[in-house]
Amino acid sequence: MKSVIGVVLCAALSSGPNMAHAHALPDPADIDAKVAELMQRTSAQGIAVAVIDQGRPVYVQAFGKRNADGDPLKTDTVMYGASLTKTVFAYTVARWADQGRVSLDTSIAEFLPRPLPSYAGTDIVNRYADFTALDERWRRLTPRILLNHGSGFANFGFLEPDEKLRFHFDPGTRYAYSGDGLATLQFALEHGLGLDVGAGTNAIFRELGMHRTALIWRADFASNLADGWDIQGRLEPHDERSKVRAAGSMDTTIADLALFAAAFVRGDGLSPQAHRDMLRPQLQITTRSQFPTLQPELPPAQRRKDLAAGLGVVVFQGPQGAGFFKGGHNDTTANTLVCVQKRQRCLLVLSNDVRADGGFEELVRYVLGETGVPYDWEYGR
Repeated sequence: MKSVIGVVLCAALSSGPNMAHAHALPDPADIDAKVAELMQRTSAQGIAVAVIDQGRPVYVQAFGKRNADGDPLKTDTVMYGASLTKTVFAYTVARWADQGRVSLDTSIAEFLPRPLPSYAGTDIVNRYADFTALDERWRRLTPRILLNHGSGFANFGFLEPDEKLRFHFDPGTRYAYSGDGLATLQFALEHGLGLDVGAGTNAIFRELGMHRTALIWRADFASNLADGWDIQGRLEPHDERSKVRAAGSMDTTIADLALFAAAFVRGDGLSPQAHRDMLRPQLQITTRSQFPTLQPELPPAQRRKDLAAGLGVVVFQGPQGAGFFKGGHNDTTANTLVCVQKRQRCLLVLSNDVRADGGFEELVRYVLGETGVPYDWEYGR
């Protein structure tokens, strides 16, 4: 079963006068059929898909079911944003930087009234991580370094033997995906500069008309909510996120997040310079795959020259020029956002079944053509 938002703008899904050499986007009915095929092959129970073209949502659909009762997944069904939250957070911080409220290249030591490790054991820090294992290199951390995953941290402190964050390399010297790096930045912004991440993102959501999106649970989500299926096909209820977590607490819908993706690829709310800054290569990625996060770096001759961290996204060069992407997963969630900058084209996919991930590469290629998304690095092939 599928649900459609508004009228699909079929004309926008064909090449325009200035796009003679562009990949021609498939007709809506063909995208429908492709998604149905992928769902059958992967056993995914629910998938929601949006296509952005020339900076505007032109296709927004939901397929399958949202719970064990078989209620249909709709375009306004609340789903996990998972790590796509990180892109929203990076966009929020970039806007604050554009407004002069935060400097991306200033040490977080300049934000906080006392040293970061001294907050260990407080209720404030327990919301995020235990900093007691940190050495003085914490003073090298800046918002930019934390947003481009150059912190030197493991993905999460609880993965450490003593469950305390520590440095595995000097901050800013290499890429290693870290959710707790983002949490550390959230802590510094909120408790050093008084910037409220929940309120800041909510303001953006209101501005964009994203009425069913938040980084914390809302009671009105409950009436149309997606539960999820794990890799074994077992159902897991959607939980109620009680705290704002920049690394992954967002609840959203495909209709809402399509509005964000369109605004982001257009650069709305940012100066042209700030938008370029978010999407430029900032930190080369030097590992064979994204996970495990602290694997050895490849020899220089084996590193991809077209792959780097931007702010909140990974940027790459492909057959259609510069692009960026971000994934988002938990045990029952598979999400992806892929954008080609030149034509402001994106494919956004949210799924409440982690098995859907097995069809993403094919779906991206079918809808957007050959983009150069580094799936070998993303999936470790």
